[in-house]
Formats: sequence, structure tokens, C-alpha cells
Amino acid sequence: MSIAIIHSRAISGLTAQPVSVEADLANGLPQFSIVGLPDTAVREARDRVRAAIVNSGFEFPQRRITINLAPADLPKDSGRFDLPMALGILAASGQLTGAHQSRLQAHEFLGELSLTGHILPVRGAFALALGMLRDPRGRANLVLPSGNRDEVSLSRSDRIRFAATLRQVVSFLTRGEELDAPVDGFPSTASQLFTENETSIWRGVQGQLAARRAALVAVAGQHNMLMFGPPGVGKSMIAGRMPAMLPPLSLDQACEVAALTSLGGAIDPRTWQRPPFRSPHHSTPARALIGGGQPVRPGELSLAHHGLLFMDELPEFSRDALEALREPLETAEVCVARVRERVRLPADILLVAAMNPCPCGYFGTLHARRACRCTPDRIQRYRNRISGPLLDRFDLAIHLEAVNGNCEENAVRPQPVDATPAGETPAAAARRVRQLAVTRQSCVNARLAADMLELHAPLDSRSEKLLEDTVRSRGWSMRARHRIMRVARTVADLASSPRVEWHHLAEAIELRRALDLV
Repeated sequence: MSIAIIHSRAISGLTAQPVSVEADLANGLPQFSIVGLPDTAVREARDRVRAAIVNSGFEFPQRRITINLAPADLPKDSGRFDLPMALGILAASGQLTGAHQSRLQAHEFLGELSLTGHILPVRGAFALALGMLRDPRGRANLVLPSGNRDEVSLSRSDRIRFAATLRQVVSFLTRGEELDAPVDGFPSTASQLFTENETSIWRGVQGQLAARRAALVAVAGQHNMLMFGPPGVGKSMIAGRMPAMLPPLSLDQACEVAALTSLGGAIDPRTWQRPPFRSPHHSTPARALIGGGQPVRPGELSLAHHGLLFMDELPEFSRDALEALREPLETAEVCVARVRERVRLPADILLVAAMNPCPCGYFGTLHARRACRCTPDRIQRYRNRISGPLLDRFDLAIHLEAVNGNCEENAVRPQPVDATPAGETPAAAARRVRQLAVTRQSCVNARLAADMLELHAPLDSRSEKLLEDTVRSRGWSMRARHRIMRVARTVADLASSPRVEWHHLAEAIELRRALDLV
């Protein structure tokens, strides 16, 4: 047989597209060509595959070799096609003696070959494995490099096998020798990973009860929150404690987060089922924040999927980066358009941002260590870096003040602990509200559609009048009106109230009112 077909996968965003690696051996002068829209790394596979076949003890055919990667209009990148190319050449040249065609066709192969014939780990292995497992057209099993064994084993699938060398794969195909199975020992339940003392979430945070309450509401309903105040009042500390209140990820969510992480690098098994926490520096450009490149890789928004994205010093980000946030915050996904493809990456995040009231940080601050020296024009330019449409996408805004000038007596004075009507810890209350919302409406409160608000968050006449008067007097948009109703629904859920009462709505309005100060 002078032609063979081996099945593999190409990654496009978070989608694993099936690829047929066709190897054809024809008469003529020795030549090795690869067609099917390969990039530079794929074209360089000619030398890697040739050396790997020879150094593994096989014969490299001195014939005209053509490798076709189908479909031809799908871009192919990286060295993950080395292994299927080598197997195709060996099968087409008749060196897979005794190989069962059914076994060859029942597997998909991925792996980069070294010159010695060892199979090197590939980027995006988890995303590729997850794509194969979820594809009804996929083959029965997948063969991956042993170097990807730890991360891919997190999928807990028995349809994946691992190999260290090309000769090991050939032995499996010809003699039926078993390949390595996924490793055991990873946590079977998320509760084993959440061992923190949840009652100490706010340990070290001096005062700031209003901000702590807002953080609880934000996490419980997944509402975007903006904090502003002078340096050193605890904005970053509060944001850093908020991930501890997020519920552990379900298996499907954890797989989705791991697939996104694998596109950018290796997965740390210790973070399995933990909600991601990303805190990009304010010098991060728009492409790194949103995602892009060739091939397309996820940005900070997608890497924070099902978790929390904290943007400190918000006005210091570039204008392009800030404006690029607007659509993803509404649609919970990022769309990266290219000439040949349009890639969509999920970005269902909780956005928490922090900023100072002025460039020096002390404008309008009580008990400030120093007086603000910023001119009104400079302060206005600083705040104008955040556009109105972006501010409108925040549900909560909290103005933090220094606690009595941060004097030393506050460092030892015991601070009250947040309480809920049920006596729950903040983490337990947030997770209870999230579960209640998903059970009631199949999504968290922040994702409740506008046309469903009247069903799940109806207002009585007193509350309706309060909301209408507030929206009219403050000139808030219809988007702001809907966001207030969603926050009020979360406040009511925290109080275990089946209905949204006027005092729940009043708290939601108060939690947003500080946006007018920005």
C-alpha cells in the first residue's frame, strides 16, 4: 500500500477540528513535500520526521513523499502533526507489519517528534483532548505524548492513551502492546481543594465594612464592581480575598478553564476546579487583554473565564484596552476576527476594578497624609480615561476612605465580622445565592435577561416608584436600570427573601450611586 490516512486534530480557538493526514509514496526522485496550508513549524517537520524514523530503527523510504493535511483551507500550526506524519509514512511504506487497520483508524494521534524519536509534549493538549471527547464524529481513542499525561488526566477519560516514543506507538499498532493510561491520584471532589478557613477571609482588612458588603454582593450575583479611593485603604487586598468566596468549578467548567489555560501554557493540577484569578498589569496591551495572535491565543479575559479578573489602576490601562472590554462584558465572550477565520473564546467573568480619585491619589480624601496637588483639569483628564459606556457596565461602585487616617490604634483594634441573616460565612452565603439563582433561572443574577426581570425580580408599586424617580433624577440609562434590578435580586437572595422589597432595591441603588462620583 503506497498511501495511508492517519487522523489528527488542529486547534482553532477553543475548537479542535479533525484533520486527516494523508501520506502518499510515489515513484520518482526522492522528495518530501507537505501541503494543506502548513505554517513554518509544520513545514520544518520534514527534517524532524526523517531523523525520528531513522533513529527509531525504521527505514525512511527513498521515494517521492507527499503529505496532505486535509481540509486544505484550515490553517495548521505547531509540531503536533509530526507523529501522524511519521505513522503515515511507515504505514504507506509497509513497515507497520501486522498492524490492524481497525486499530489505526480507531485512534487519533498528536505529538511532536524529537530527532531521537521521542514524542515531545504539545501546546493545547487538554483543549485538543476535550474537543475529541465532545465531538460525536471523533474516533474512539486519542494518543498523546507522555509529557501531557498529568494535565490531560484531569479529564478523567479512559479514551486517552500516552506514548513516550515513536517505537512505542508502532509496537502498540503492530503487536498490541498497551500504551500508558491516565494517571490517578487527582482530587475527585472540589471540596478537597478548598481547605481555607472561610471565616478568616477578611483577616487583615481594617474596617471597610461597606466595601466588604459590596464584595459579597458582587461575588454572590457575579456583578462587576469598581472601587476607588486613596492609596493604601485596602482596594487590592479586598479584591484579592474575593476569589475565596467563589464556589468551586463543576467538572465541565473546570475542563473548559483547563482547555483555555492549555492554549497558553501548561496546566497546574493543584489549581484544578479552582476559579481562576487574573490580575494583569496596567501596561497590558489590548491584544493581550482580549486575545489574538496567529494562531489565536486567549487573553486575560478568557483566562479568567468562570473566575475573577482584577484590573488595578484602571485609568492607567490604554484607551484601546479599556474600550475592548465593552462587548465582552455584555456577551460573556470574545470574538477575534481574522482573514481566514473568526474565533470565539468564552469570557464569562466577574470584573473587579480599582482606581484612585486623581493622579496623586488624595483628592477629596479625609485624613489624608498629604494634600492633593492635582489641578482640576488634570483630575478631569484622569477620570475621562474611563468612558461612560464602560462605567455603565459596572453594577457596583464603592468609595473607600482611610480608616481614621490609618493611625496605629486601628492596627490592633478588633474589627467586626460580616454577618448574614442565616449566620453564614461570606463564602457560604455567596455560594448559596449562586446555587439558588442557577436553580431558579439557570444562570447567576448578573446574567438574567432583561425580559426575565419582571418574572424573577418583580417590584411592587413603592419600589417601582423609587426606581423610576432615581433613574430619572440621576439620568441613568436603561442598562443601569436593569443592572440595579439584578443587584436588588441578589440582595434579596442574601436576605433569603423570595421577593425584592423596597429596602433591597434601596441598597442596590446605594451600591451604584458612587459611580456618579467618578
